[in-house]
Amino acid sequence: MKYILITNDPELAVLAEKSGVARIFVDLERLGKQERQGHLNTFISQHKASDVANVKRCLKSAELLVRLNPLNDLTENEIEEAISSGADLLMLPMFHTATEVELFSKMVAGRAGVIPLVETADAANAISEIVRVEGVTEIYIGLNDLHIDLNLDFMFELLSNGTVDRIVNEVKGAGLSFGFGGIARVGEGVIPGEMVLAEHLRLGSNSVILSRTFNRPDEIDEGVGIELSLKKELGLLARANDKLEKRSLEEVARDHDNFNVAVDEFVQRKNNEA
Repeated sequence: MKYILITNDPELAVLAEKSGVARIFVDLERLGKQERQGHLNTFISQHKASDVANVKRCLKSAELLVRLNPLNDLTENEIEEAISSGADLLMLPMFHTATEVELFSKMVAGRAGVIPLVETADAANAISEIVRVEGVTEIYIGLNDLHIDLNLDFMFELLSNGTVDRIVNEVKGAGLSFGFGGIARVGEGVIPGEMVLAEHLRLGSNSVILSRTFNRPDEIDEGVGIELSLKKELGLLARANDKLEKRSLEEVARDHDNFNVAVDEFVQRKNNEA
């Protein structure tokens, strides 16, 4: 599993790389993000284009993933700047059609990996075309915006209702790798990290974004140190991963059922509190 950490801090990027994080994620998406997610407790980036080069020069092994804006009049310039600054992978958010992905991929022209971020209902419905666009190297499924666009109450309903499974079947059929959503620490989160990891393994995912719980300012203040914290928490995930990989098919099915129950219970609580 490739763990992805969102940061524009070169020092944190280095510590994350040393701790086993495979990808550093610089997030340059601005257009429409506040309007879509401003009412939610989600990460809205303040990263800048100059952060790409600053982070890249500090990395030795981790890949640098850069999320750009949705297609706009400046997309070509954004692509050129990101590539020249050292981006290994470019992510296209908030698209609706395979044509948009094709335009983006043609601009990249093979100089970096292209990762369409499937986070609209239209994109999910067009996945069979998207996975066959030349230049696309993998797919990432954005649970936050996709669940909003589908008028669901909770992002993990996309797993319990089979939406992610349907998308993944198309991705696998095209021979592409994929990832989805975010993951909390083991034992933490509305849906604990190990339960989310079980779903990644059930589906065959190979990447996931680490949630903000992996970079807590209070732990730094208490002297724990982010590097020690990351190593510890990624070690817990690795042990959970090893255990989950040894499951029987019956145990995989049981864990999926338990995941669905946890999602349903959270949705019911949320609706009762509304």
